[in-house]
Amino acid sequence: CQQLSAADADLRFIFETYGAPPLWAREANFATLIHIILEQQVSLESALAAFNRLKEKLGEITPERVLKLSDEELRACYFSRQKTVYARELARAVSGGDLDLEALKNLSDAEAKSELKKVKGIGDWTADIYLLMALRRPDVMPKGDLALHLAWKKLKRLEQAPSSDEFQTIADRWRPLRAVAARLLWHFYLETRKKN
Repeated sequence: CQQLSAADADLRFIFETYGAPPLWAREANFATLIHIILEQQVSLESALAAFNRLKEKLGEITPERVLKLSDEELRACYFSRQKTVYARELARAVSGGDLDLEALKNLSDAEAKSELKKVKGIGDWTADIYLLMALRRPDVMPKGDLALHLAWKKLKRLEQAPSSDEFQTIADRWRPLRAVAARLLWHFYLETRKKN
């Protein structure tokens, strides 16, 4: 944070005003990927409610246990039809050996992202969040993250938030610490929302 603050006035403002952001770290495992899939295009609160319901149902969230659940059981855990499909695709890929989550730790960012995106339901954002939070990679900027776009809009007092591609271009200035910049911007987003 200090390194980025020294090079970027906008991030320095966040760091000096709100302090260092939380790490928001997660375990590098199947359950975490299920949780991130649940977070796609919904509030973090509703995703967490679904994840906790699944945990209550299964105890440990494993591919084998997820594959045993019926559509009705997943729906009772607040899974949409689409996310039911995605959860099963992921469970099959991991249990069948097509996706080796342990091996991702030894791959480059690009390679790890490519492996994740072979699974139906895992796109750029889901893969990026897994790299950033579970694999703790320092130079990942989650593509298409609305909270980051809104944080930038507010920080820069813009009339409209940047598009996904525009924001990726903006984020190039923070290499090789884009994940730290993302954490600072999320921190700013959450702290300023508290005041509204």
